Amino acid sequence: MNKVILMGRLTRDPEVRYSQGDNAMAVARYTLAVDRRFNRNNDDQTADFINCVAFGRAGEFAEKYFHKGTKIAITGRIQTGSYTNKDGVKVYTTDIVVEEQEFAESKNSAGNGDGGYAPANRPAPAAAGDGFMNIPDGIDEELPFN
Repeated sequence: MNKVILMGRLTRDPEVRYSQGDNAMAVARYTLAVDRRFNRNNDDQTADFINCVAFGRAGEFAEKYFHKGTKIAITGRIQTGSYTNKDGVKVYTTDIVVEEQEFAESKNSAGNGDGGYAPANRPAPAAAGDGFMNIPDGIDEELPFN
């Protein structure tokens, strides 16, 4: 079984490219900073930086809603590979192929107040008196969970 579950913060905005051809598919690459539970061997590093790749709709979702500092949880699988770089040196790679991804904190608990996932071109909706947010009319097609 090859199953990975991670929670961490994005180190930068996802890098998204689209495949060529008739059925262009989004390919989003991002790095998660995942805190270590224990400090082993008096190592100063307290987090691991794990490369992730999301394809298709998951890649489009990452492009639209994920930003540097966003705390997310993902499930996926480890994929290893290798290639020869331009200097003729063989480079080995390890990536997490994302199968599921979701936000791991609310907008209000994020340090900057928007959790890194409020669309940049639209102000966040105001909270109603009952504590729930009002969703503006006509936004149905843009919600990430449709």
